[in-house]
Amino acid sequence: MRIKELTSALEAWAPRSLQEDYDNSGFQVGDPEREITAALVCLDCTEAVVEEAVDKGCQLIISHHPVIFRGLKSLVARGYVERTLLAAIKHDIALYAIHTNLDNVVSGVNAEIAARLGLKVTGVLDPKPGQLRKLVVFVPNDHVDILRKAVFDAGGGHIGDYDECSFVIDGEGTFRPRQGANPVVGEIGKRNIEAESRLEFIYSSHTEAAILRAMNAAHPYEEVAYDLIPLDNAHQGIGSGLVGAWDKPLSENEFLGRLKEVFRLKAVRHTRLLGKPVQRVALCGGSGAFLIGKAKAAGVDAYLTGDVKYHEFFEADGRMLLADIGHYGSEQFTMHLIQRRLGELFPTFAVRLTENVTDPIYHF
Repeated sequence: MRIKELTSALEAWAPRSLQEDYDNSGFQVGDPEREITAALVCLDCTEAVVEEAVDKGCQLIISHHPVIFRGLKSLVARGYVERTLLAAIKHDIALYAIHTNLDNVVSGVNAEIAARLGLKVTGVLDPKPGQLRKLVVFVPNDHVDILRKAVFDAGGGHIGDYDECSFVIDGEGTFRPRQGANPVVGEIGKRNIEAESRLEFIYSSHTEAAILRAMNAAHPYEEVAYDLIPLDNAHQGIGSGLVGAWDKPLSENEFLGRLKEVFRLKAVRHTRLLGKPVQRVALCGGSGAFLIGKAKAAGVDAYLTGDVKYHEFFEADGRMLLADIGHYGSEQFTMHLIQRRLGELFPTFAVRLTENVTDPIYHF
């Protein structure tokens, strides 16, 4: 299998256009056209992980965190980043990262955390703005069904838990073909009046190119009349964090105990107990302190994340239980999520999990 077959499948799931501006997801090292026989999945790519890939016969490493996160001016073995890159190049190992784009899809990192805890997801905590658009296209009445199916198949008309959503208005269109045109209907130099329909679809912005290709291929006219309209509507399938709930509430001690058990932790850092049951929970894998305010506004009983600083714990303000299970702790199962996804798509291809624990933080 070529590397780009795997990475294209990952990007269809979590498009790189959804990554945050500061991020660097995608290819880090290697040739996308290369034929490979096995891939290794990890949270962090280190020198030890590269050596493991060599030992296991894997020619590609898929990590959640990018090795190259900030700009490099040289490749000299000064730090772990440069040493890891040099080791990958030396052993001809390709490196690929799927980071905040996987954080921002509803079926990504946070969905895995919710599933491990047995939470039923009820929504995105902080929907990402600017992700929805509307396509308006005008088409002859007898081609409505053909065009509508083409746009649906390309990803248009998806709204929340519904798909194949569209709106149609019948009307009249006019046009006059000029010299050099090759009209399907009408005559050169004469105004033509055609019974047409106005078709409308909402779509995610990252699907726009595919939708326009499908629309143009299915439309009978030489020149297609259409509008692309940006929307301010929140996209409930893309954004930071999730909110979920259990059917029955837990006590605060039961909640903290479940965190320790599920995420295999020695300790959980948290705010003072409030003596209230925990049923609605917000969560964000990795560094999620920036969402404390959103979690409070959502009225949840607890917010679960990692990398919370001392003063940020005060922001819970006695309105919810704030629990910090660490960056690695919250995202440790992301590699299982990636392996499972690729296994479903490519059941005969070897996708292995690293045996290296890359958490750099130890507890005495």
